[in-house]
Amino acid sequence: MSDPDTSTEALVCSARGCQAPAGWSLRWNNPRLHQPERRKTWLACDAHRSHLGDFLTARGFLREVAPLAESPTLEE
Repeated sequence: MSDPDTSTEALVCSARGCQAPAGWSLRWNNPRLHQPERRKTWLACDAHRSHLGDFLTARGFLREVAPLAESPTLEE
């Protein structure tokens, strides 16, 4: 059995039902639950970047958006 592909090509958008390749990293936290330095990551394709970002922004959770290749949460 081989290891699953962990390259950025294997990462898909976090939007419900979307299977498009992710191109963006949306880093967020819920200040009621997480320490200020803690970040969670949602991945987004080009089509869902704004929708997911707007959802997180409306709740005050979005901290930063970066191209997937530059996401520090995906570093090994």
